Amino acid sequence: MADTTGNTQDIGAQDGPGPQPRRSSWRYIGPGIVVAATGVGAGDLVATLIAGSNFGYTLLWAAVVGCLVKISLAEACGRWHLATGRTLFDGWAGLGRWTTWFFAVYAVIWGFVYGAAAMSSSALPLQALFPDVMDLEYWGIACGLVGLVFVWFNKYAVFEKVMTVLVGVMFVVTVYLAVRVTPNLGDAFAGLLPVLPDEKDSVLNTLGLIGGVGGTITLAAYGYWVNAKGWTDTGWMKVMRLDNRVAYITTGIFVVAMLFVGAELLHSANIAISSGDQGLIQLGDILEDRYGSATGTLFLIGFFATSFTSLIGVWHGVSLMFADFLARQRGERQARADELASGRRERSWTFRAYLLWLTFPPMILLFQDEPFRLIIIYGVLGAAFMPFLALTLLWLLNSSRTPREWRNGPLSNGMLTVAGLLFLVLAVKQIWDQPWSEFF
Repeated sequence: MADTTGNTQDIGAQDGPGPQPRRSSWRYIGPGIVVAATGVGAGDLVATLIAGSNFGYTLLWAAVVGCLVKISLAEACGRWHLATGRTLFDGWAGLGRWTTWFFAVYAVIWGFVYGAAAMSSSALPLQALFPDVMDLEYWGIACGLVGLVFVWFNKYAVFEKVMTVLVGVMFVVTVYLAVRVTPNLGDAFAGLLPVLPDEKDSVLNTLGLIGGVGGTITLAAYGYWVNAKGWTDTGWMKVMRLDNRVAYITTGIFVVAMLFVGAELLHSANIAISSGDQGLIQLGDILEDRYGSATGTLFLIGFFATSFTSLIGVWHGVSLMFADFLARQRGERQARADELASGRRERSWTFRAYLLWLTFPPMILLFQDEPFRLIIIYGVLGAAFMPFLALTLLWLLNSSRTPREWRNGPLSNGMLTVAGLLFLVLAVKQIWDQPWSEFF
């Protein structure tokens, strides 16, 4: 049984037979769709577009590898929740107080800056669709408030259904665009061969594409959504694994489709776009000029769906994690998978307090330049989270904290090690690239 005291004794031995395995079925799919929609934001689409624009189909293989890496990370998160009956933060807390301090600082600073970024990203396509209605800042505020109200008053089941609809919109738009630009399938298949472009920093660019395919804190939230779905024991393990694969196959389709657009529409015409969310607005203008206003409008609708799913996904998933964090700090020691399944966490004041933190304080940043030092700290914390996740999962899933049957095998250890090293290299690069001389 799971250790419900918060201690770290060996829980490998279990009394009696375990839960009966559920048959993996498509009708159970849900948390994977949520994590796919949340993890793939406007920034991921821009990065993939630019990769296609700069290198054509050469790095298609890197996008596929990125999806495989994320499958291993999300599967490990879900397996921890189901195998132990404990949440991921419960596992982190058992590794030492340093994990608590890291998460506390991360959640406060990251949430503040991300809130503004998510609102701004969701506002951009709306302003482009309705340019005369109101300014960008007020569209951002509207998006934040709609996200707040939606997550505040709805439980996981409704949240999942809405996310599924928005993913459907994203899927239709990205696949339509990929078909519309008429990809060169021969070059695309050649892009599955692992070769590097003959350009400076090609290794780091390739690692960045692998690491950027839907890789955020929402990977850690996957286990929380698994429990919120009602999957609370090892009987759901096969279902979770199918759900997770569907998530990253979906992510892979989004990413490959946008790489096709970058390779055919931008690379072939030697067109450059901006690296920020504004790059998608530029792409919308290019699509409208090339294929007509209907295609440009459809793309902006897909852009909004992509950004808004990330907004409400973080509003829900990271608020669950923060509520779990505060519960642990208040001394609660019971296993919390059942609490997540019942929806009590979503109604807690701690969940709603973090929702308010994500929504209202970041609105200040919409009306002014982002604070320089805060952005540097945000960048460092963001870079550090993914190696933190990969390496702590390796620790937890190879120790007596996990029942022996569900500990890592060679494949999982290999994938998590690759993920940890990949994200560690990217973290060092990002931290190195920060303008520290201007910080002090």
